[in-house]
Amino acid sequence: SNPAPAEAAATAAGKSHDVEDAPSAKKLMSEAGLNRNDVTATGKDNRVMKQDVQKALAAAAPQAAPIPPATPIRAAVPADDAAREERVKMTRLRQTIARRLKDSQNTAAMLTTYNEVDMTEVMALRNEYKDLFLKKHGVKLGFMSFFTVACCHALREVPEVNSEIDGTDIVYKNFVHMGIAAGTPTGLVVPVIRDADSLSFAEIEKAIAEKGARARDGKLSMAEMQGGTFTISNGGVYGSLMSSPILNPPQSGILGMHKIQDRPMAINGEVVIRPMMYLALSYDHRVVDGKGAVTFLVRVKEALEDPRRLLMDL
Repeated sequence: SNPAPAEAAATAAGKSHDVEDAPSAKKLMSEAGLNRNDVTATGKDNRVMKQDVQKALAAAAPQAAPIPPATPIRAAVPADDAAREERVKMTRLRQTIARRLKDSQNTAAMLTTYNEVDMTEVMALRNEYKDLFLKKHGVKLGFMSFFTVACCHALREVPEVNSEIDGTDIVYKNFVHMGIAAGTPTGLVVPVIRDADSLSFAEIEKAIAEKGARARDGKLSMAEMQGGTFTISNGGVYGSLMSSPILNPPQSGILGMHKIQDRPMAINGEVVIRPMMYLALSYDHRVVDGKGAVTFLVRVKEALEDPRRLLMDL
């Protein structure tokens, strides 16, 4: 964008006007981080052409340090094994998933804290109102809306879990754009429900159903998967009992839900069978301390074990 080198080149060529290099050449120089002075121009009026940039890159290649592949190339395998293997090029989506998750692991100081929640009250509430809810709102009342509302509630108390690091600044978000991780036939995607903290249970359920269906059909736009401030991942739908979810960068927190399992619990000195779910919060320890992470998870647990607290804003 700086015209100085171009002017210098033009003057050197005995021209008084600015030289406009070929757009493809400018794009290639920009991508390669190449200065115009590093390229020998062969075009009319000393214009830099695309092939000039390619030539300069080829000449510089031996000196440049080789960039190691993201995943090391594997060792050779015996011919009879190779004959029974199938090699498939990674899809663009899978390559993006791989890169982003590895970046997440390399950047954040990731840590996971665990708790468990007794789902008795949420299940009772859901059973009591599910028919009425479906009749009025035209959408099923699931568990995801309870978890979304509970997380929004907890994020207000522990705002660092809803923040992101930008250089040496922490950016606190006074809104919740909730990412809902969804498995699709082609890979994991995270559609974002914008301003989830200001939506009703019905609006959240409608948004999850609609975005989930479009995610499975591969019809989500990039814009719908960007801007999330926190994520919920439900491995329970596949039967996962316990896991530590990986952060969705640049977010600082992700809640992992798991399957509901009847377990013997000690309550008031007696062993009773309760529908229990393990909860996991993975967080970026650079910005969230243990106290904040544990407090967040306890607030989510409290809200789900006594959903009336959400109504009372407690």
